[in-house]
Amino acid sequence: MDSDTFWDVIEAARAGAAEAGEPFDEVLVKQLASTPMQSILEYAERFDELHDALYRWDVWAAAYLIGGGCSDDSFIDFRAGVIALGREWYQRVAANPDSLAAHPVVIDAAGARERSETLFYEDVNYAAGGAFERVTGDADAFYEAWEEFHSVNSESGNVVDMGEDFDFDDDEEMSRRLPQLAALFLAANP
Repeated sequence: MDSDTFWDVIEAARAGAAEAGEPFDEVLVKQLASTPMQSILEYAERFDELHDALYRWDVWAAAYLIGGGCSDDSFIDFRAGVIALGREWYQRVAANPDSLAAHPVVIDAAGARERSETLFYEDVNYAAGGAFERVTGDADAFYEAWEEFHSVNSESGNVVDMGEDFDFDDDEEMSRRLPQLAALFLAANP
């Protein structure tokens, strides 16, 4: 699945969710389940590529500020949430994670007493598996098909460059690296 097709799937699910008043992940699963199984696997492959591309310290720092902390598992969910925002926001975040300070949901979260699950969207990670289960009735069918698909189509030896590590608990460093998000979240929660 090429990048344009992937983002068309995401945007169609976003529009369908808004129109139906249903959660994005549920609409995405329905939409994927209406396609051939090969397309679901190709979607999962592109999702993983985009998800992995956000595995960087600066993106994690943004998640840390927005979430009031961010574990390894939460960072997986945050990256899925960024993908769920659609192509435009994904590209903005990939270029500059601090740009999230302009997103309405993030602005609302900064003013909230308790940090919500803003952008931490776990269920999006499992949309391909949910679609496979819906089609086959078998919860394990996706993982079996994925293992076979991935062994044929994967490149081995990919090393992730996360960029420069830094201390997320150092307010000065966070303010220097993510000034807009730090202004929203550190000022609101000294």
